[in-house]
Amino acid sequence: MASPNLKYTSKLQNSRVLIIGGTSGLGFAVAEAVLEHGADVIISSSNPAKLEKTVDRLKEAYPSQAEKQSLTTHACDLSDVSNLDVNIEKLLKAATDNGVTKLNHIVFTAGDALVRPAMQDITPDLINKASTVRYVAPMILAKHISNFIEISPASSYTLTGGASSHRPRSGWPLGAGLAAGAEGLMRGLAVELKPVRVNLVQAAAVHTELFANFPAEKLDDILESFANGGLTGTVGTPEDVAEAYIYLMKCHYATGSIVEANGGYYLGRT
Repeated sequence: MASPNLKYTSKLQNSRVLIIGGTSGLGFAVAEAVLEHGADVIISSSNPAKLEKTVDRLKEAYPSQAEKQSLTTHACDLSDVSNLDVNIEKLLKAATDNGVTKLNHIVFTAGDALVRPAMQDITPDLINKASTVRYVAPMILAKHISNFIEISPASSYTLTGGASSHRPRSGWPLGAGLAAGAEGLMRGLAVELKPVRVNLVQAAAVHTELFANFPAEKLDDILESFANGGLTGTVGTPEDVAEAYIYLMKCHYATGSIVEANGGYYLGRT
């Protein structure tokens, strides 16, 4: 019997996806998912050694896909605010052969370790530093997108936010503000970049490498606290949330939208 025409699972086949922040956590899971969907993958982060290890991990996990599909990396420092414009344009040029081979999708999952200062310790410098990677960088990237992406509703730019914008915990005013800013940025960019689609994935607690920043002796209690905050009684996994990014790439009618993966966090216990 002839194979069916797979019009759903083949939607990303042969597309070119740039994942910024793809060496760990959500970004790495998205890289796995788009490889499984037949896409060519370009991964960026600030650490060349991590990029090399990421390629090795993906080739080991997906040997047949790595043989058939392109898997490349480019380092880009998003924390260097004085050179951010230049660094991002260099990344996009490298990822597209100077704009010749256009991208189809860009996924932004980059994020440095978010500090949780006491209110009395918050300063303008601290706010500006915390904003560079999580807010300024995706805005500057959007400035250059039109020269490096296929201009079509089939193309997309997906940002990453956080559930703290709607239900912040004590001690998270800075993180909540940045997460809320990502929502507004996404909607503004959806208007500015049309017909390229711009959306945002918003998750609650996801067990990624960032949890290593918590004291080891407190980690179990922290995870339990996050799990009890929602309705599923679990902490999310990167593989769970990666599905949201895949949906936003595949659905050519989704723009200006937020897809939430939060285990019922908004409806959970206060």
